[in-house]
Amino acid sequence: MAMSDATWARHANPWSFWTRVPLLMALTLAIWSRVWIGWWCLVPVATLLIWTFINPRAFAAPPHLDDWASRAVLGERYWLARKDQPIPAHHARAAMVLSTLSGLSLIPAVYGLWMLDPWAAFLGAALASAFKLWFCDRMAWLTADMAGQPSPTHAQQT
Repeated sequence: MAMSDATWARHANPWSFWTRVPLLMALTLAIWSRVWIGWWCLVPVATLLIWTFINPRAFAAPPHLDDWASRAVLGERYWLARKDQPIPAHHARAAMVLSTLSGLSLIPAVYGLWMLDPWAAFLGAALASAFKLWFCDRMAWLTADMAGQPSPTHAQQT
């Protein structure tokens, strides 16, 4: 995610974090809505995709970074800069496992959306979201463990 330092600072606002949490479930519902509203489903789908891009830029930088959500976003910066600034191996392993599980959870979600199976679609989206939140918790922990390290910058991220 190519974001400037200022954008990352704004994204660390808890409002930015928490308004992104329901996006996958909302996107699943928007795609599912094709059953009810046909091609008009593209309006909520497009709106959600635009919000996904705007969201990290929509809120002011938080007054402090002590909030769990802020620490999770800072941890994502460490995670993205891990090639230039190594992170502890136990965090790297856990983050890879959780990212993989989140990604694999999208398989039943996509299947459910394609085959109009609501259980697969919404259970897959819920699992992917749960694993993403667990990943974020791990990123908050990573931030705590990296507290003595310099903060990664936009230039360091790949």
